[in-house]
Amino acid sequence: MLQSFLLARVLLRFDKKADDLLGDISAATRTPDGSLWVASDERLGIERLSPVEPSIFGNHHHYRVGDFVELFDDDDEIDIEGMDYCDGYLWLVGSHSTKRKKPKGKKEAKDLERLTEIKRERNRYLLARIPVVNGELLKSYASSDRAEDELAAACLAKTETGNILIEALAEDPHFGGIIASGLPSKENGFDIEGLVVRGNRIFLGLRGPVLRGWAIILELEVEETKPGILGLKPIGEDGLLYKKHFLELDGLGIRELCWHGDKLLVLAGPTMVLEGAMRIFQFKGILEESGNSLCWQDSDRLKVLFELPVPVGTDRAEGLTLFPCLGQPDRLMVVYDSPHPSRMPKAHEIYADVFKLP
Repeated sequence: MLQSFLLARVLLRFDKKADDLLGDISAATRTPDGSLWVASDERLGIERLSPVEPSIFGNHHHYRVGDFVELFDDDDEIDIEGMDYCDGYLWLVGSHSTKRKKPKGKKEAKDLERLTEIKRERNRYLLARIPVVNGELLKSYASSDRAEDELAAACLAKTETGNILIEALAEDPHFGGIIASGLPSKENGFDIEGLVVRGNRIFLGLRGPVLRGWAIILELEVEETKPGILGLKPIGEDGLLYKKHFLELDGLGIRELCWHGDKLLVLAGPTMVLEGAMRIFQFKGILEESGNSLCWQDSDRLKVLFELPVPVGTDRAEGLTLFPCLGQPDRLMVVYDSPHPSRMPKAHEIYADVFKLP
């Protein structure tokens, strides 16, 4: 395993209303205009930051996701865990997970009862695209008179309890039992935390479940079935609406994905509520897979690049995006949840890290 090489830190400067955001950044991506987009797993929106000086982003602007696509409700968090930009769209995905209530430490009997309660927040079942033009999110955009050139916001078709992806996976031999049980995220339940897009192909990295040490990427292909609604195309074996790619990541789950050309950079970390390694892997060849796949580290397709030097109990890496630094276009920016106090030099400011890729 190669040692990580921290090249620089980038300052992210938010407005005064974003104090609660700094400790919960869960996803990041960049768009061609130079904007940096981040999201929180505790909010209902997306944040845009613009470059204001070398290695400083500011001019914070908040966008409500519900202004562009229909949510189940306006109160529950979306739990955005992945974002990517592709072909004029900003894509985002919620965790698709359930959660167990936390003990509050006040009354033992009440805390024991809370640990029996599992909550399902329907906004978490969101996979959506929103047009982004010159750094602005739009509900639709037409650059010409040709209908095929129009960009339009849309989300994966909903069902009463989730969406058509969860409905399809409910019959899957690997996922069906886990989804039926309602097993929460962070307990090896179903939990999406990574997203990359290539055309109409969507790749979702799962923090859980990890099956016998194998992490999983789900591959989908979407098409607009009616205005604002995305359907799933049959792409898998026996006409299934998904493919499954199993990766040997040292028993870790997937915490984020990022393209590096046609290769995938995979941020891997603990599935459960544990302190453990945060590693960057490189995975080659996923775009050529015709069906389900399984890849070991002793192949020439999957290898660990480096381990992130994060302190115990803080600086939990959550988002990846490529970032130009020191004259090179493909350095790796990492943003963090639960940041160490040294990462926040002033109120409303936080540092992201930029690493050299081997």
